[in-house]
Amino acid sequence: MNRKKIYNPESTENVNDRKIFGGNPTGIFELNNIKYQWAYNLWEMMLNNTWFPKEVDMTRDVNDYKNLTTAERTAYDKALSQLIFMDSLQTNNIIDNINPYVTSPEVNLILVRQSFEEALHSQSYAVMVDSISTNSEEIYELWRRDMMLKTKNDAIAKIYLELAKNPTETNFVKACFANQILEGIYFYSGFTYIYTLARSGKMLGSAQMIRFIQRDEVTHLVLFQNLINTLRKERAELFTPELKAEVIEMFKEAVTLETEWGQYITQGQILGLTDDIVEQYIKFLADERLAAVGFDKLYNVKNPIKWVDDFAKFNDQKTNFFEGTVTNYSKGSLTFDDDF
Repeated sequence: MNRKKIYNPESTENVNDRKIFGGNPTGIFELNNIKYQWAYNLWEMMLNNTWFPKEVDMTRDVNDYKNLTTAERTAYDKALSQLIFMDSLQTNNIIDNINPYVTSPEVNLILVRQSFEEALHSQSYAVMVDSISTNSEEIYELWRRDMMLKTKNDAIAKIYLELAKNPTETNFVKACFANQILEGIYFYSGFTYIYTLARSGKMLGSAQMIRFIQRDEVTHLVLFQNLINTLRKERAELFTPELKAEVIEMFKEAVTLETEWGQYITQGQILGLTDDIVEQYIKFLADERLAAVGFDKLYNVKNPIKWVDDFAKFNDQKTNFFEGTVTNYSKGSLTFDDDF
């Protein structure tokens, strides 16, 4: 694959000639002519969802954190450390690894926006860590010291590194699936541990922050699902039986990694998140993501913790989570089932 030219005055490409990759763009963002309308719709949704981490009140979390059980504090710290790694990875991956090969300006637009949002999430975690921890370095260094976390992070980054080292069309498509897995399985699982604490009235500020972050991640998930589905139509020859088999293995590996990680950080001691529930939830997420991109489900299980969805809903407003006071916030709203 060739990186797109940032300035290409010799191009005569018209809007109908645009491609996700392999096109010949001028470098000009001519957004009055759109080929991929879903991308521009998503761009406007992302703009409407704009928020800032310091708007979230973390005051109560300071005392809540001190009163968590040892098991709860450990799960919180490890879940937060995992989220810190993934958003850090995505901030660079989207801009340096994915966007350079995308030749549709409207898709470039939303990838740049996603990278901004991932960076914003890193600031959110900094606010959370600074609010609750007497030793913020300890949480930020967990990814080096916790070998279970290090192993998982290495596996997550593997597909991205393959694209960086060998930028082929097949590796690009695989990286799109890896992004779908990251946004739709690994992140969702990490959010659940924070929501579980909030469900019992603990760490409500953290849960509110995660709600804002998750609303962004829903748009990122929709972005990559639409990218994959567009490529399936535009470049059907790339979706060979061999690629499909590799994708299935990617999902199976993700389920194994995330199940082991979830069971490791909860130790069956986090408010009803038994090992079986953790495993079933991860399998449910995998099935939902596979079905969204035209694959058969692997596990055919039901969502064992449907209450999680209620924690993430906004209904077009910024809500004080449990107290019910509402202020106008954004016209943008996106459910887990939205498509473009």
